[in-house]
Amino acid sequence: MNLQNRTRVIVLLVAVLLLGAVGTGAVLYAADRTAERDRAQPGGPAVHSGRVTLTDGGGGRQLLFRNMAWGPQRDEITTVPADRPDGPRTASGVQCLRFHAAAGTGICLQAVHGALEDTYRAVVLDDHLRERRSFPAAGIPTRSRVSPSGHLAAWTVFVSGDSYAGTNFSTRTSVVDVRDWNLRENLEDFTVLQDGHPLQAHDINIWGVTFADDTTFYATVATGGQTHLVRGDLGARTLTTLHDNVECPSLSPDGTRVAYKKRVPGLSADAPWRLYVLDLATMTETATAEHRNIDDQALWSDDHTLLYALPGDYGADLWTVPADGTGSAVRVTTAAVAPAYLG
Repeated sequence: MNLQNRTRVIVLLVAVLLLGAVGTGAVLYAADRTAERDRAQPGGPAVHSGRVTLTDGGGGRQLLFRNMAWGPQRDEITTVPADRPDGPRTASGVQCLRFHAAAGTGICLQAVHGALEDTYRAVVLDDHLRERRSFPAAGIPTRSRVSPSGHLAAWTVFVSGDSYAGTNFSTRTSVVDVRDWNLRENLEDFTVLQDGHPLQAHDINIWGVTFADDTTFYATVATGGQTHLVRGDLGARTLTTLHDNVECPSLSPDGTRVAYKKRVPGLSADAPWRLYVLDLATMTETATAEHRNIDDQALWSDDHTLLYALPGDYGADLWTVPADGTGSAVRVTTAAVAPAYLG
């Protein structure tokens, strides 16, 4: 073997060894990160495994949410007393990326981890968090809601893009009746009515369902670079526009107001939203005292208070703020997202 060929062989061997070392290092780093996820961190919330149900069981009102604290129960649905949201958590063993529940029915959006890529599914849960039925989800989970009766469940996923802040995204929103499993797979099949006339557009996106009852719901429709609050009718398969610049609506328990994200002119394109409340009778908007960017579908903890997630040390924390524009925002618990009140 001449000198030139010998040099090429040596270079090739060195390259192979370097690639092997990099690969081994990447595997060890990933393994260490996985192990870190399974270790409880000092100063984090107390979490223990136990029995979690979607009924109050005589124990008073409960707050359920996805636990974001590092440790073996990360991503599990956990429960705390509603009046002690920062207290010790009971973890269910059921993992969800998005979650909501009402009247003994839960909707859990899950990732199914594959060898090459993850897929997703929407799982309807019974009052003991057991799977009743599941449906393939077309993309990354982002929103979920159950109707007050527990008869309907809705979910939204991103089928392209991963943020409402940008312009290059597409959503898919589905609604299922858990009594007969009638699935409205894509609300974009409904007729959008604007000023009494069907809206003809090819860029419609729908997300953020919030239920009034088993027929009527509210949601966001986006088209032409604008967002609109719509009132949906499941029987008539219509979506009627009501108000502009409304995203991720959440109907108040008394059915008179909607909390929502509003794009405020002049804010950064990466953080454009503030939390507002809309009076459905007068269409009067009220800005809340939460002045930070909100990228969540707020939840009403009662007729006067909103609960929502903001970024935190563990991924997200839950905060409250009065719905009437008074007061100030208060953090109520750390390392939590996707809440639901029961009881």
